[in-house]
Amino acid sequence: MIRECEVHGIFDGELCPACNSEGKFVMNGRERDQIGRRMAGILRHFPEKFDLEMDINGWVSVRELSNALARKDKRKHWLRDRHIKAVVDTDPKGRYEIRGGNVRATYAHTVEIELDLPTDNIPELLFYPCAREELDTLLEGGIHPGGRKWVHLSKTITSAANAGAVHNFRPAIVEIDTIQMIASGNTIFHAGTTVYLTEKVDPVFCAQVPYDDTEYSLMLEEWGEEE
Repeated sequence: MIRECEVHGIFDGELCPACNSEGKFVMNGRERDQIGRRMAGILRHFPEKFDLEMDINGWVSVRELSNALARKDKRKHWLRDRHIKAVVDTDPKGRYEIRGGNVRATYAHTVEIELDLPTDNIPELLFYPCAREELDTLLEGGIHPGGRKWVHLSKTITSAANAGAVHNFRPAIVEIDTIQMIASGNTIFHAGTTVYLTEKVDPVFCAQVPYDDTEYSLMLEEWGEEE
C-alpha cells in the first residue's frame, strides 16, 4: 500500500518508516504495479502510442503522462501527477527519475535517446549475466546491446545473477574491469539503483566469475547447483 506522510513524504507500507504515522492513502500496491508497468512501456518503448512527446534525453511531461494514462484507461480516471511521483519514489530499482515537471525511465530504452546520466563514482568492477552456452562467445567477442540501445551492467554479482535468472536458469556471470574500460576512453553511465549502461564492452575487459566465488557460489547453492 502506498501512503504519504505529511512530514516525510511517500512511503510503501502501513506506517511511515521515519515517524510511524499512518499517513494519507495514495493507492494500493496493485494499482502502483499496473501504473508502473504502463509507465515502463511508454517511457522506454512507445511514447507515440499515447500521443506523448519525448525529448532527446527521454523526458516526458508528468502532467501529460498522467492525463494520457487516465484517458486510455477509464478505470484510472482518478490518476493525477502525484500518483506518477508515488510510483517513482517507491520504485526499489530506481527505474524512473523526476526532474521539475518531467519524468523519464533511467534505463532499458529501445527508443533513441541521448543519455545525460552521471558518469562519476563508477565501481571498479561491474557484472553481466548470460546463458552458460553464451559465455565463451562473450569472452571472445565482447558484450553488445542486442535489442536494447545500451549494454546493461550490474553493481554486484547478486544483482547480475538475479537479472540473468529472469531469462536463464543458473546464469554465468562476466566480470567487467571498469577501470581499464574508462582509461581506454569508454563511457559508463549510472542509471537506477544498481544498473550501469555503456555502448559495448570489448573482450579485453571481460573475465568469467568463477563458480567458487563466495557470493556466486551461494547464489548457485540457492538454485540447487551441483557442480
